Amino acid sequence: MPIVSISLNDEILKELDKLQGSMGFTGRSEIIRAGIRTFVQEEKQKSDLKGKQNAVLIVVHADEYDDQVARIKHDYEDLIRTHLHNKIDGDRCMEMFFLDGDSKKIQSITKGFLTDRKMDTVKLVAL
Repeated sequence: MPIVSISLNDEILKELDKLQGSMGFTGRSEIIRAGIRTFVQEEKQKSDLKGKQNAVLIVVHADEYDDQVARIKHDYEDLIRTHLHNKIDGDRCMEMFFLDGDSKKIQSITKGFLTDRKMDTVKLVAL
């Protein structure tokens, strides 16, 4: 198996070690491989979307980045059927978008949030 080197900050490494212990993984490499497999599977699901779709897009971000969310949201108003905004743990927000429309546009809005480094979590669930 080829060896790939990655750099992780202390916070991510600490979280990784906690997950390793709580989930029963035998080492860091094993949990990183599992995470990569999950990521690849989720990305494949998103890229396999075709035609008209319904989906839920969840975005978590720091409160101060509401303007970035609004900017992306504005470009996809025809796709967004419902948008819920909720404050969580003090200075963070969760956005939930109920989407209905062309799969390419769903992929595009998702990519817009995924590539914005200010977003903490971006999760698409196709229905």
